[in-house]
Amino acid sequence: MSNIQKVAIIGCGSIGASWAALFLAQGLTVSAFDINPAAQNFLENIVSDALHVLSSLGLLKKTDAKPSDILFTTTLEDALKGADFVQENGPERLQFKQELFDKIAQTVAEDTIIATSSSGLTCSSIQDGMLASSHPERCVVGHPFNPPHLIPLVEVVGGRQTSTDIVSRTMQFYGDVGKKPVEVKKEVVGHVANRLQAALMREVMYLLQEDVATVSDLDTAMSFGPGLRWGVMGPNTLFHLGGGEGGIKHMADHLLGPLMGWYAPRDPVVDDELRKKWVDGTMEEVNGRDYRELARQRDEELVRLLNVRNEWDGFAEKKSE
Repeated sequence: MSNIQKVAIIGCGSIGASWAALFLAQGLTVSAFDINPAAQNFLENIVSDALHVLSSLGLLKKTDAKPSDILFTTTLEDALKGADFVQENGPERLQFKQELFDKIAQTVAEDTIIATSSSGLTCSSIQDGMLASSHPERCVVGHPFNPPHLIPLVEVVGGRQTSTDIVSRTMQFYGDVGKKPVEVKKEVVGHVANRLQAALMREVMYLLQEDVATVSDLDTAMSFGPGLRWGVMGPNTLFHLGGGEGGIKHMADHLLGPLMGWYAPRDPVVDDELRKKWVDGTMEEVNGRDYRELARQRDEELVRLLNVRNEWDGFAEKKSE
């Protein structure tokens, strides 16, 4: 088990607030920093809603947890005091993050792990702008999927200077708080899951540009087709099932070649016309539903799916004993 007891959240937007909810629910001491005092109200609203969801998933270890348990401050040093782990969620600007990481590193203990939620910047690029005295070897990417308190995935990526011990400790910590950590062994822009999403969005834009289907039909095709299966198993395991008794070898021998040609022959031209087509089509699909209504539907259905998966995982574990 991890010996991390206090986590400092830096940046209280939707990602930071969601992280705070998860860590609080897991019984950790949580402090949160944001330069904007109004972020406190947003933070507490997100945490309040999230605690109910986490309870239904069995992730509420601290049953009496409440939003006011989080120390919110507009002073960075106050949030970092005594922190064993820092989860940074600031703007995706390299120089900003380099300077912020230096400030964090000069304040916390030398063995405190500093993780960034960055989806686009590499850990090495942040480390390259840090002072040696900041011990950049304890910096790591801990990239979640939104919302972090609900989606189990977190991608852990070390930089050129990150120690293997830090990666191991980070993986263990995220696992201990109920996440499904994946170690990305080589730095690439966008990490892993966002690159998979980007490949899908490239196809969406191409099919939309070529008038193959509407936004609504593309969403229907995904959410009632591959998306349903991907919520249960990964694509490689599903292709193994698709091969029948012959499994993945049958798929590799008979379908892998053609499959590699079923994508856009050229990059879509994402100009103003295509952007408008995408935005207008999406708004038509949303059909006037507001953010909170859509988010509530997403979260409630995800909770049901996660509970089913947890039940199955528990059954599978007992069967293997």
